[in-house]
Amino acid sequence: MSSTSPASAPAAGLSWEELVTTALLGTDRRTPPGSGSGREAPVALLDAAAVETVRRRAGIRPVRAAVRPEPAAPERRPRLPPAAARRLATLLADRPGAGGGRRGAAPDLMELLPQWLASANAYGYAAPPEVLPALLDAARGRTDLRPAVLAFAGARARWLARLNPDWRFALRAAPGGGAALPGPDEPERVRRLWAEGLFAERVALLTALRARDAVPARELLASTWPTERAEDRLMFLDTLRTGLVAEDEPFLEAALADRSRNVRATAAELLSALPASALAARMAKRATACVAVDHTGSAPTIAVEPPHECDPGMERDGVLPKAPAGRGERSWWLGQLVEAAPLGAWSRRFGGRTPEEIVALPVADDWRGELHGAWCRAAVRQHDPGWSRALLGTPSTPDAGGPGAVSLAERAKLLAALGDGERAEWVAGFIATHGLSEAFQLLGVCAVPWAPPLGRAVVDALNIARDAGSYPWSFSGVMGLAERCLDPAEAVRLEPLTATPEDPENAAPGAGGYWAEAFQRLTTTLRLRATMQSELTPPP
Repeated sequence: MSSTSPASAPAAGLSWEELVTTALLGTDRRTPPGSGSGREAPVALLDAAAVETVRRRAGIRPVRAAVRPEPAAPERRPRLPPAAARRLATLLADRPGAGGGRRGAAPDLMELLPQWLASANAYGYAAPPEVLPALLDAARGRTDLRPAVLAFAGARARWLARLNPDWRFALRAAPGGGAALPGPDEPERVRRLWAEGLFAERVALLTALRARDAVPARELLASTWPTERAEDRLMFLDTLRTGLVAEDEPFLEAALADRSRNVRATAAELLSALPASALAARMAKRATACVAVDHTGSAPTIAVEPPHECDPGMERDGVLPKAPAGRGERSWWLGQLVEAAPLGAWSRRFGGRTPEEIVALPVADDWRGELHGAWCRAAVRQHDPGWSRALLGTPSTPDAGGPGAVSLAERAKLLAALGDGERAEWVAGFIATHGLSEAFQLLGVCAVPWAPPLGRAVVDALNIARDAGSYPWSFSGVMGLAERCLDPAEAVRLEPLTATPEDPENAAPGAGGYWAEAFQRLTTTLRLRATMQSELTPPP
């Protein structure tokens, strides 16, 4: 500490806040009172700050020692293999922008972390204690990582979260601030948490109970239903999507009379997903009355006569009377009726025809788009693979949208109703016919790693795009998806593509170098994924 000069003595009487303000402004703009200007002022200010620092420290009153936190519960899950633990530390050390810009051929390690966590959780490994802070920091910045991180980090992460406000999301994600949910053999704890818990805790409890046994969860909800707030009733009702069963119908039917329009609409949607429900039967009667086969022409044609009004019964069953802007009312009502009707009713209505035969029928008066779009939404809601298959059509059809889908997003939803293998084959056929420009959303619903036919189709399409001199950066999204989803065995087929080709005529400048770099990064990433998987051997 500098010795206090006479010139700095008056400055020593300033408060700490005044000293800080003077330092921030600079002594050339604010001279400490009583000190000289020029070179003396900074010295006087520093001397005064030194004196005030000693005074502040000496004046601190002793406080009671804080209560030592209880130790974390012992970890009983198996420890990670040493190689996997080192790999995890490397993945967590990678941060967006850490390389200072372009990655070149280097893999994006943070994008591999979700896959690594999924494998580690599948084997039941415990997180090494030393990486818990980095894991929680990663989950704090990326909400999509939180479920996997919290499952992997376990109770110790919640213990740490109580000591750092930045990690409180780990406590909010777990009911009871990290306490274990009551089990089916603890009815008193269930009742107490449902009666006294916070809203998030009650939703988590209801969701967990519903996953174990649908009936007790619904009975618990029914016990307090009349006293719940409308916004809470809506969230609670949404948990019934898990394990929806026919026994839920009486409760949902009663919810059709709820005072909240959103609750009524959700109850109607859930009932329409139960093909044997009374609401589904009412909707089938209304919808089939609007659609029929006309045999008067040279070939059978579907004739459509939409409803002329939205009566109170339709409103009670979830039909919204007011159409969106730019949409005709009758068209709007028809779409809602067809969407909510059980798909099995249409085969009976059309003389036993199959979904493929029904979809192939011409529709009169430009009602095809409305009718097929409603059937698409019904197939998605009812998870009907037969109708989804019929509406998708063959992937090689000249109409890339299929016979019924109206958007890529809707086609992706229809694909989700098919099995993994069939889904991959359909998307592979779509890519072979239409290329990758429209396939990104469809690839996102395919099981990972991609099945061999789909992986080959993606690699072949990328190779074709490269040889054609296509603008390379337009495929960066597919490349990123391939890094995470291609089977690592595809690295062998990619090796010849890592060389820099000559740019064809009319190609984007530097396209060949970009493609070579992208394929190098893809190959490196696939090999890294294979190594990661080999390091995560199943525990003994």
